[in-house]
Amino acid sequence: MLYIASDHGGFALKESIKNFLSSQNIAFQDLGPMELNPNDDYPDYATLVAAKVSENAIENAGILLCRSGQGVNIVANKFPHVRAALVWNTKEAEASRRDDLANILSIPTDYITTEGAEDVVKTWLSTPIGTEERHLRRVGKIEALEKELYK
Repeated sequence: MLYIASDHGGFALKESIKNFLSSQNIAFQDLGPMELNPNDDYPDYATLVAAKVSENAIENAGILLCRSGQGVNIVANKFPHVRAALVWNTKEAEASRRDDLANILSIPTDYITTEGAEDVVKTWLSTPIGTEERHLRRVGKIEALEKELYK
C-alpha cells in the first residue's frame, strides 16, 4: 500500500498529489492531516507513514511532504527498514529507487511546483527497485547497521 501524509506546509500539495494519484488509478491511503491545521507538527504525520512502511518495507511505500522536506525525511529515517529520500527532481527520484531502494519519497513543497511534484511522484513510483549487486550490497550494509542499532 502507498501511504501519504504531510504537515500544514505540505497540505495543499498533498491534496494535489492525491488527485494526481487518483487520476492515475494508483491506490493510496491518506494518513493526514485531513484538514489544514497551521499548528500541526510534521513528526506526528511522518511517524504514521514511516511506521506503516517499517511494518512491511517491501509491500508498503510512502510519500511525505513538508516545506523543506527535511523534517519528514529525518523522522522517517529513524524507523527500521525505512529508506526515505528527499527528492525534488525526476533524476533524483529515479536514482533513489534504483540505487538506494528508497521506500519513502520526501517532497520539499517550498522548492517544487505542483507539476514538478507530479513528475517526481510518477517517476518514483514507476522506477523499479534496483537489483544491481553493488546497490544491494550497500543496502545490505545499511540493514546490518540497523540490526546492530535496533537490538
